[in-house]
Amino acid sequence: MKSPYESPEDEVPVTKQVKGNKTQWPIHTVLSVTAVSVLYRLLTLNGKEQSALLFIGIPAILAILLHQAPNAKSPMGKIMKGITLSLLIFGILFIEGLACILVAAPLFYFVGFLVGLILKWKNGSQSKIRSGALGAILLTGIEGSHHALSLDRSETIQVSKQLPMSTREAKDSLAAGPLLDNNCLPLFLKLGFPQPQSIQGNDLEVGSIWKIHFAGGEGKAGDLVVRVEESTASTVRFVTESDSSHIAHWLDWKEVTWTFSDTAKGCLVSMTIDYDRQLDPGWYFAPVERFGVRQASQFFIDECFKPDASTHIH
Repeated sequence: MKSPYESPEDEVPVTKQVKGNKTQWPIHTVLSVTAVSVLYRLLTLNGKEQSALLFIGIPAILAILLHQAPNAKSPMGKIMKGITLSLLIFGILFIEGLACILVAAPLFYFVGFLVGLILKWKNGSQSKIRSGALGAILLTGIEGSHHALSLDRSETIQVSKQLPMSTREAKDSLAAGPLLDNNCLPLFLKLGFPQPQSIQGNDLEVGSIWKIHFAGGEGKAGDLVVRVEESTASTVRFVTESDSSHIAHWLDWKEVTWTFSDTAKGCLVSMTIDYDRQLDPGWYFAPVERFGVRQASQFFIDECFKPDASTHIH
């Protein structure tokens, strides 16, 4: 019952709290980050990556987009929010590592989602299962911390190409080297990875040294140096001497073997790459690296045997 001495102004308004859709925050954030990533790529493709468009424009756009996102109230929403903010912070502090962040983000979200589901098990019958499941996830996190805790790292990728030329002509094209037209790079390799800029070497004799210079993308510029270990009429095998490019952070090149086979249509050339994976966990990064190496191998073999490749000047 109201007091006769109270005025309407003294009344405390009752505000109805409206809860937002708990699933909107992660979706909105992912879309926001995706939009910002597209904007970042557009800036780099147009040579504007050193302008204020990058350092002020993109953070401002991201802040506006995230401001429109509903609050996350559920534990799962908090987990996803924390992961997203962490990835954004990494992207700000280590902008050159954005490619790695984009590649690793699905793994971060998967682990966060899995942990969020497990933490929802609260009753007594599920508590022991929850503890065991969380322990199992933590145990998988020690992979690669010691050589005894690492899975097999050796990988082999092979790509082939049918050429309308003789084996001799194919070997001459290989000796001339690739054109290295980076405009033809697959989209995956344009995400921020180092790109080949030049190549030195035009001799397939045993002991010959070839050097591929990588620059752009993540890390400092560096060289992949290989040596001709074997050279026959149908086989040329290169082994790695050194790799100072940033690619060495992700994988360790071992050797590349080229084989040439006469066919009714000309020559079938195959490029086989042996390397060791450097990233863990293997179940996630092994297929990612296989995909990347296969893309790079297909690009290299295509560039080596373009019609005008033999006229390329190193």
